[in-house]
Amino acid sequence: MFSNVKTICLNGLEGYLVEVETDISAGLPCFSVVGLPDTSIKESKERVRACIKNSGFDIPSRKILVNLAPANKKKEGTGFDLPIAVGILNAIGIIKRENLIDFEETIFLGELGLDGKINRIKGVLPMCFEARTLGIKRVVLAKSNAREAAIINNLEVIPVSNLNEVVQYVNGKLEIKRQIINIDEILSKNNKYDIDFNEVKGQESVKRAMEIAAAGWHNCLLIGTPGTGKSMISKRMSTILPELSYEESIEITKIHSIAGNIKSGGSLIKTRPFRNPHHTISTISMIGGGNIPKPGEVSLAHYGLLYLDELPEFKKNTLEALRGPIEDKEVNISRLNCNLTYPCNFLLIASMNPCPCGYYGSDVRKCTCSQRNIENYIGKISEPLLDRIDIHIEVKKVEYSKLETTEKVENSSEIKIRVNKAKKMQLERYKNDGIISNGELTPNLIQKYCKIDDKSREILQKSFDKLGISARGYSKILKLARTIADLDGAENILSRHIAEAIQYRSLDRRYWKR
Repeated sequence: MFSNVKTICLNGLEGYLVEVETDISAGLPCFSVVGLPDTSIKESKERVRACIKNSGFDIPSRKILVNLAPANKKKEGTGFDLPIAVGILNAIGIIKRENLIDFEETIFLGELGLDGKINRIKGVLPMCFEARTLGIKRVVLAKSNAREAAIINNLEVIPVSNLNEVVQYVNGKLEIKRQIINIDEILSKNNKYDIDFNEVKGQESVKRAMEIAAAGWHNCLLIGTPGTGKSMISKRMSTILPELSYEESIEITKIHSIAGNIKSGGSLIKTRPFRNPHHTISTISMIGGGNIPKPGEVSLAHYGLLYLDELPEFKKNTLEALRGPIEDKEVNISRLNCNLTYPCNFLLIASMNPCPCGYYGSDVRKCTCSQRNIENYIGKISEPLLDRIDIHIEVKKVEYSKLETTEKVENSSEIKIRVNKAKKMQLERYKNDGIISNGELTPNLIQKYCKIDDKSREILQKSFDKLGISARGYSKILKLARTIADLDGAENILSRHIAEAIQYRSLDRRYWKR
């Protein structure tokens, strides 16, 4: 008795079809799974056996062999439980082959409980996305995963609760309505935040820098003494980031689906991620990896914000590992059995004190650190990493009069209107260039879109010589100036835009003394 059932396995964000071949023959009773299964799949033998028995079906005492083809690729995850169970039930005749509904165009996904229940699994969205690309028209999976899978157009999603439902559905004895969700309705709902920029009194220059960072997708470093509002301002950045497109939402949801961050019954993620890892985080957790590589914080922050508070407290090798992802917008992870790539186009916002005690350069409190301690602390941020951060801004102590003022403070919605307008200009400008923001401009595109007049060129040349700006720093200034011009609604970069951009690239000379 032989059967063949299809499922899908992921290799990073990409997937491939797996044929679950089941053969039941005479011989000593045993249950073997071959085809490079990992531990969770090997353990599925016991889950499948108990699930079939407790669902009211009998497994014959014969030799059961399950092969996961192609057999030369490593398989992992508990999503193979359901296809293995369906394959066995088909081989012993409980599921009738002649009644199977489009057997070649259907995949099965799900983890089995011992009582017959079908549980949710990770990575359903990228699995279904790849399945549709590979010609699959139907997926049978747990109800708790159904809304997530229904995001994919032109894919029939059949939600089931237990193994009995699967048997009855496939045999044509039970009609199950396909899961349908209204994508337009989900996207039309406005995001609500419990925090707002109108709670930040004073700090107009810092808020201006954050607006520029959000509009052009520029990385930003905030330096200041304790209590000046660095963390407060950074956490409110999410409220002014540009609205997500449908394509961006899909990419974000796929990554978080693999990481298991989609709640039961959840569907499309429509808010930009905000990741705030603690400074004790390991390099693997930050960048991604493991025996079977999973996305790290940089990928979980894709199209969103990665906030690193107390930047010098992070391990130096962890910070240095960020240099590649910041520049390349993707992470390549190589292991013995695979080579995976995860996207990581994130906005980096970092904050730090100027010294261990926090009061170096303060006018209100004397610094207690030695010069060597200050240099060692600041030196944890290397020049190559610092050069990849577009905006450096000092956060100074707020004046008492600003805290007591009753004047209306601009809220996040008002700032976001300008950010969205600038973003729309960039999308239109770069629609044929494969990028979506000024922060992604390449040298060739900078030359094409960041032309400056003679006055601007003179200002830039003087600053280049006086401040010792690097070639990368020169490019960053032009990118910033392009964003500032977009916020002004200006087609061309003017001298005032260049002058403001230079201000955001000179602070490192004060603290790093380079």
